[in-house]
Amino acid sequence: MPSKRVTGEVQRTHRPLSIAIVALGGQGGGVLADWIVATAELFGWLVQTTSVPGVAQRTGTTVYYGEICPRPAVGKAEPLFALMPIPGDVDVVIAAELMEAGRAVVRGFVTPDRTTLVASTHRIYGIIEKSALGDGTADSNAVLAALRSEARHLVCFDMEAVAAETGSVISSVLFGAIAASGALPFPRALYEQAIRDGGVAVKANLDGFAAGFDRALKHGPLAGVIPLGAPPTTAGGKRLDARVRSAFPAHLHGLIVEGVRRLIDFQDAAYAEFYLERLAEVLKWDTGARGAGQGFALSASVARYLALWMSYEDTIRVADLKTRRRRFNRLRQEIGAEPEQIVYVSEFMHPRFQELCETLPAKFGEWLLHNRTIARFMGPLFHHGRRFNTTGFSGFFALYAVAALRRFRRATLRYRVEQARIDAWLTRIRAAIDNYGLAVELSECQRLVKGYSDSHERGLRNFDAIMRFADREHSHPDLAAHICRLRSAALADEDGLQLTTALRELSSIA
Repeated sequence: MPSKRVTGEVQRTHRPLSIAIVALGGQGGGVLADWIVATAELFGWLVQTTSVPGVAQRTGTTVYYGEICPRPAVGKAEPLFALMPIPGDVDVVIAAELMEAGRAVVRGFVTPDRTTLVASTHRIYGIIEKSALGDGTADSNAVLAALRSEARHLVCFDMEAVAAETGSVISSVLFGAIAASGALPFPRALYEQAIRDGGVAVKANLDGFAAGFDRALKHGPLAGVIPLGAPPTTAGGKRLDARVRSAFPAHLHGLIVEGVRRLIDFQDAAYAEFYLERLAEVLKWDTGARGAGQGFALSASVARYLALWMSYEDTIRVADLKTRRRRFNRLRQEIGAEPEQIVYVSEFMHPRFQELCETLPAKFGEWLLHNRTIARFMGPLFHHGRRFNTTGFSGFFALYAVAALRRFRRATLRYRVEQARIDAWLTRIRAAIDNYGLAVELSECQRLVKGYSDSHERGLRNFDAIMRFADREHSHPDLAAHICRLRSAALADEDGLQLTTALRELSSIA
């Protein structure tokens, strides 16, 4: 948790995000600062900015400094804003030239535990470099190495060249790179609206913004960034796409939209909207924990794994996937079948008695699952797998009929069970939010829960074992590292032997 500062009678309970822009005269640093202010205000946040100008045009660096934070709740203390950046206490540094980024490192503005650095790699040579008798240029490679070493997150490419390609200015390219970096919690649409509201060279600046945004996704270190695909064509898809763009950080749009598409394919648009509601709540936790300074790593992780968990592989999903036309087309293509050739597909499936019960309406399925007499009689019928010829009528129709139960999925026992498991997982993440690294590690554990039938049971067993360990050792200072180790052990072998060994070792030293 960030430390609390006390000044007079006012206690600072929420530390604002701090942003420093270092630019030479004529590089549009002031315009860039104004755009950031406008974007934060459109988002409903409080903002304060100051600037300290350089000596003269193109000879001195101007430092623009701003702090932003959510509006406090009624009755809560107002935030205290600083007027100048403090070494070791800056969340975002934006440099319009390589050596200015290096100077920001030297001044202590860039630190590996906190700072996202967005910088252009192009050079504007200083007076000392130009006036040297020999080659006085500084070593750019050494500066780049320092940037990679000192910044927590680094987005760095030749933004001057991108500005020239698009007929814009470097400030608009920097603005796009900031949006894509994930350092600030604002959706892309608000960044673009700030440019439009500015009313100056709007088209050129939007072109530069878009180019900077796209290039930053390729050069940024954020894991899990997915480029946006083709826009949706249905009314429901367009509505959900608009919600993603307006409510979530810009660099996460591709990842979240992919989750929305998956859940529409799994169930329907309403189910995808449920996903966004859950994710919006996670983003609130993330913002409150100052996740912006870490690229909203928690929101990115939950966005990925929540979509996977909500599209769990029940018998309805498996039957649906196995009877799709494009699957048969893919199989024909893989084996190189000619158009006139007949291809027979034999599917091996091993549904258990439990899968049968979970596909039934919740109350009836639960009663059937726990009825020992019926389980003793019917259980042996499900001990062995079965083969279905899905290119024959009977085999195809059997799976097609199961897939048609999709419209009733929300009433099934499996749906109720999986939603309860998801809620418990999210509750654990929420409880761990003060330890940001632990919250992310708990989110990543969902990787263990996958597949169906026996595979799903093994993964869930490993997941539950790690969650029990986390609950038992919740106060251990190295719990995040322990969870990471246990997850790696669980993924190492499907029998769970390495996980059992790791649990035994960690329990003995905890």
